[in-house]
Amino acid sequence: MISMTLADIAQTMQGTLVLGSTGSTADTVVSGLTDTDSRLITPGDIFVAKPGEFTDGHLFIPAAVENGAAVVIVDHEVETTVPQIVVDDTVVAMGRLATEVVARVRAKGNLTVVGITGSNGKTTTKNLVASMCERVGPTVFPRDSFNNEVGTPITMLKITEDTRYLVLELGASGKGHIKRMTDMVRPDIAAVLMIGLAHAGEFGGIETTVESKRELIESLGPDGIAILNLDDPRVMSMASAAPGEIITFGHSPEANVRVSDITSSIEGTEFELHTPSGDAHVRFKVLGEHHAMNAAAATAIALTLGFELELIVSSLESVIRAEHWRMELMGGNGVTVINDAYNASPDSMAAALKTLRQVAGPENRTIAVLGEMAELGEYAGEEQDRLALLIVRLGIDQLVVVGDGARRLHISAINEGSWDGESKFYSTPDEAYDYLSSLLCAGDIVLVKSSNSAKLRFLGDRLGEAYA
Repeated sequence: MISMTLADIAQTMQGTLVLGSTGSTADTVVSGLTDTDSRLITPGDIFVAKPGEFTDGHLFIPAAVENGAAVVIVDHEVETTVPQIVVDDTVVAMGRLATEVVARVRAKGNLTVVGITGSNGKTTTKNLVASMCERVGPTVFPRDSFNNEVGTPITMLKITEDTRYLVLELGASGKGHIKRMTDMVRPDIAAVLMIGLAHAGEFGGIETTVESKRELIESLGPDGIAILNLDDPRVMSMASAAPGEIITFGHSPEANVRVSDITSSIEGTEFELHTPSGDAHVRFKVLGEHHAMNAAAATAIALTLGFELELIVSSLESVIRAEHWRMELMGGNGVTVINDAYNASPDSMAAALKTLRQVAGPENRTIAVLGEMAELGEYAGEEQDRLALLIVRLGIDQLVVVGDGARRLHISAINEGSWDGESKFYSTPDEAYDYLSSLLCAGDIVLVKSSNSAKLRFLGDRLGEAYA
């Protein structure tokens, strides 16, 4: 973070500064990072005591202080030796501080802010853009999927006076969520990747999803640039909200940046990249042809930032994986595990299953280990039925369904023709692991896919380590 005095931080947060017994004064300067996780606090950092669903951050103030917190942000005065700033709402106060920090750095004229949203592909695209930006100048971007009203200000507060690029992944599960974050920082470039059924249950329907994602485009200033997926009509409906230039990406020949001739193998994805700056053949090590569209979106953003095509292609080809637990290749001794169980929606499930089929040769047995797609609400049953039909039509050799929330997928697969043992159901990951341990042999390719809440990513890790 930029350097600020305790008094300045308290004023920005609209809070009351209470000095502790450490000798700090109102003029003491703080420049450490900010976090709500006491385990991540290091000397000089700011600890925000955030009330949680299952616990309260105020309980972890002693741990944060022991780890070296310079100041704690609280919603009521507590007993502690370090300075504390008492505010009405610790998350809102953190957002106020982030807004001020970005405004001060932006006033120096060197900071460009990129915002990325969409139902799928946000984290991968964010990582691709960040890797390109890092080749040009100091870059700040979220760890993992820190894309909500807590993770976004934590990321923003990492910037310093030298930061050139701030790349933000903006998630939402309802109207107003993205606006809340863009009120903290209006992006210079805003990209919408695609609109699907991810979180549709929470949104209340696909049209509400569109309205929510549109908030990112509506946040642009008159000089802001919108990056839109030309292949997705719902995304292109947002063009009317863009105040200025629009750059498109996609498969369509009319897209400003497009990809074609995509081929997938277990080694990665190759495609032709077509841009206003020229064309290039890209050997992308990230598994799955759907990631070519994420590469196209990242390229459109990078070109808008003024990056050369050579740098863009070199950066794309240097990326080894999208992210931990996202189409991550694991295993060994003839057994390949594709661990893609960090998130799951109907679109990403279908894309991962198609990739499993595409990368398998005639000598490979394909095994899909699938868990629940969360947050689909009333759409869950219908989407599990659709997925079951796709699995049968793709000819996946073995389906292993894990967890009661996904049981309908197993039943639907049987109804679609997997009635001779091609589909198995287990209530727990441990039961599934025991079955898979007796099943797997050299030549097998295993896809593990579920929403985060199903925790199959740990089953994927376990399988990968077992055959490494």
